[in-house]
Parts: sequence; C-alpha cells; structure tokens
Amino acid sequence: MKIAVLGSTGMAGSAIAQEAAARSHEVLAISRRPKATGTPLIRPHALDIGETESLAEVLKPVDACVCAVRTGQGMESQVVDLTLSLLDAAQQSNTRVLIIGGSAPLWSPNLRNTRVVDDPQFVSAEWQAIARASLQQFETCLSHSYTHWTYLSPPAFFMDGERTGTYERGTDTLLLDTTGISSITAPDLAIAAIDELEDPRNDQHFTVMTPTR
Repeated sequence: MKIAVLGSTGMAGSAIAQEAAARSHEVLAISRRPKATGTPLIRPHALDIGETESLAEVLKPVDACVCAVRTGQGMESQVVDLTLSLLDAAQQSNTRVLIIGGSAPLWSPNLRNTRVVDDPQFVSAEWQAIARASLQQFETCLSHSYTHWTYLSPPAFFMDGERTGTYERGTDTLLLDTTGISSITAPDLAIAAIDELEDPRNDQHFTVMTPTR
C-alpha cells in the first residue's frame, strides 16, 4: 500500500510513518520541512497542505492518506483550514483519509450528553484552545461533502513512549482503564492507525487507548 502521511515530522506522524514502513508499506512523508529518515520505504516530500491543488496531485497515486498535522500555540484554529484543504484535495483525487484528531469530539464517559471538551476532568482551561480546534476540525469533516474519511481521536493523554504492541479500540466515547486513566503512546496509536488502513472498520469516528497492564 502507498500511504501519504501529512505532518510526518511530528510525534504522531513520524510514529505512523515508521509503523507503516515496518509493515512494508511505501510512505510519502509530507511536511513543510521534511527530514531524512534513513528508511528506504519512507520518502520525504515538501509541501504546504494548504495548497489544495498541489496536494490533490500528490494524493492521486497513493492508496490512503493519514493526516497527523499539529499547529503551534496560538495558531490552533489553522488546523480547521488545513483539514478543509485536505478534504477538498482528497475529493479531487478520490483518496481515503484517516485524520488523527483530538479527544475533544468524544463523548465524556462521566457526564451524559457532554463532549470531552466540556468535561473539566479531561480538558483543563490551558488546553481549551487546542481542544476547541479539534472539535471544529471534526465538525468540518462532518459537514464536508466528501465522506471517505475516518476520524481517530486519541485518548485524553497522548504522549511519546514505548511501543507495547497492544491497544483497546472504542467508538465515539472516551475510554478509561481500570484506574480511570485514558492514555496511549504515539507508537501504539500508530499501530491502530495502520490497522485501520489495512483492515477498515465501519466506524467513521473511533478512539483507542492503552489497556491496563
């Protein structure tokens, strides 16, 4: 499979590119300032994904695209425009899209009819800007005419760390382990992402976490 990874130099994107290559997939690692990886199956490619027409051309030969783009502090809202550009481009190229979003659009496991973004147990005031942006990103996907996308919401705590090789999958409600924690490492999230590309489920929105060990 040929997979384009947008935001390939970030924590999630780089882990996903490495996981894909480890499974013998060809990876087009896209970012504004790509880095050499030393892995033959990962080919760096410089591109601003806000350039819709250029992105559409790049996506034509690939089988699927993973968007793991993150924006800097104070620029959180840009992720909405970049997602819109991606969906427009994917519609032109008819490319399947997996978006690595945020936990904000998930439903809280504790508060009825409340999204995680509005549950202070999981999203404190300092994380509201990025959380609101991820909710807007999800709503952009829902309102777009192109529907060949899947949105993967990481759990409340997403971090760098070891690859345990296991994860638990849920749908649109935040998962908690037996200690009440919701977390996963980037390498384990990458496993879930590539699993979804290799064997797609019917869930357009799903989440994962590291189970209690």
